[in-house]
Amino acid sequence: MRLATLLFCLATPVLAQPPAEIVLLGEVHDNAEAHLGQAAALAELKPSAIVFEMLTPEEARTIDADRASAAAVWAGSSWPDFSLYAPLFEALGEARILGAAAPRSEIRAVYAEGAAARFGPEAARFGLAEALPEAQQTQREEMQFQAHCQAMPREMMGSMVSVQRYRDALFARAALEALETYGPPVALIVGNGHARTDWGIPAALRAAAPEVTSHAIGFVEGTTDMPFDEIRQVPPAKRADPCKQLTQD
Repeated sequence: MRLATLLFCLATPVLAQPPAEIVLLGEVHDNAEAHLGQAAALAELKPSAIVFEMLTPEEARTIDADRASAAAVWAGSSWPDFSLYAPLFEALGEARILGAAAPRSEIRAVYAEGAAARFGPEAARFGLAEALPEAQQTQREEMQFQAHCQAMPREMMGSMVSVQRYRDALFARAALEALETYGPPVALIVGNGHARTDWGIPAALRAAAPEVTSHAIGFVEGTTDMPFDEIRQVPPAKRADPCKQLTQD
């Protein structure tokens, strides 16, 4: 382990005991230090099960049955290279591996049908049946517009917010099912936007099962306006301008 990584892990607070029944470990997807922090948290938490945003249920079942297959399964996805996520798999222990990613065909259906209709009978339970407050809807559409480098029509942003809500509800349902099946604590590996406590997965959990405790840790670069139960700062990753390819002529 290189010195910088060792010092980071030593400086990172550990989870002396599970802070909640469901623990969300947010991330910046392409930040290696964030993944090291998540791995350290998993090693301390020793969860019964881990739900990955990056894996479909089928992919997770394959890896759960044969952990040596993780890199090969991952290679077929569009996520950053498996080497960034390898520390998490090394820290899994005996935890079951679960996935909650929706296939692209399902996401396309959300665009066409809406989040509540696609989610099914439990839509109201997970907070999908009601429209968002106007101010929040506007804010989230603007965030989506900026996140997509202002390169997509604004008219599409409402549907993108619906997809985000749908995915948050999927992850929340998967976490609750894991909690019922395997017991606490359950960990989720998700992007920071999904882990935020105001309108992300924690909000869906509060709506669906207010008696279940959750704790969201955001591994963030610098300061953030996103609310979490706990924030752990990591050094920024070196990356090319993500908007250059989308906005160049």
